[in-house]
Amino acid sequence: MIHWNPNPEIFDLGFIAPRWYGLCWGLAFYLSFLVMRRIFVAEKRPLQNLDTLTIYMIIFTILGARAGHMLFYEPAALLANPLEFFRIWNGGLASHGGTLGIMLGLWLFQRKVKGYSLVWLFDRLAIVAALSSTLIRIGNLMNSEIIGTPTTLPWAFVFERIDGIPRHPAQLYEALVYLAIFGLLWFLYQRGVATRKPGTLFGVLMTTVFTARFVIEFVKEHQVDFESALPLDMGQLLSLPFIVVGAYFLLRRSPQEAASASNR
Repeated sequence: MIHWNPNPEIFDLGFIAPRWYGLCWGLAFYLSFLVMRRIFVAEKRPLQNLDTLTIYMIIFTILGARAGHMLFYEPAALLANPLEFFRIWNGGLASHGGTLGIMLGLWLFQRKVKGYSLVWLFDRLAIVAALSSTLIRIGNLMNSEIIGTPTTLPWAFVFERIDGIPRHPAQLYEALVYLAIFGLLWFLYQRGVATRKPGTLFGVLMTTVFTARFVIEFVKEHQVDFESALPLDMGQLLSLPFIVVGAYFLLRRSPQEAASASNR
């Protein structure tokens, strides 16, 4: 067993106490920017547009993640005190809401900045979304949150800030899967799949990430009490529509394939 009890704060100077979770979020945005910069340079896209896109992504990812948590997991708290939405320091960011926020942000970006189709953006952002998800789950691990169910497996973690029970390191499971998906998406992009069949990378992201999320939820503790009365937990129920969307993008014909079929 691994006894896990890191301090969520990197250091505390009294007036400032940065946390590992915040550092992971910052690294997620920074590394995503570097990967997207490489893509923009390779495809000869204006870098000033990337600066605008980055601002959109930071704003809409956080807003979407916060809105998703409050609406899906704590609607009663939101109704009782709408200002609770802005108290992000109390915790509460949901990946499903973050995904919806990203999609909304990309839609608004492509309406404002000409020359980018929504599918082009979806495919490229899919790559960095998987990388960002990896880092965010590491942040959850450093916070000893989103813990797994009890297990006797030799790699079990004892989250000492929670209790003395050996548990699945569910955060680590997700982080490793998302890192593998990032590698797969980058490989596919390097092989030109995004150009040959637009929408494929986005489809791969949605099906693999949310299928993994659905499966790993079986070894995660419920985040809120009402999930115990549901046939599946909230994370699983919310993952199903995203898997369907991903399957649609994988199975649909690209514009080039549709045009080729119509000319036969």
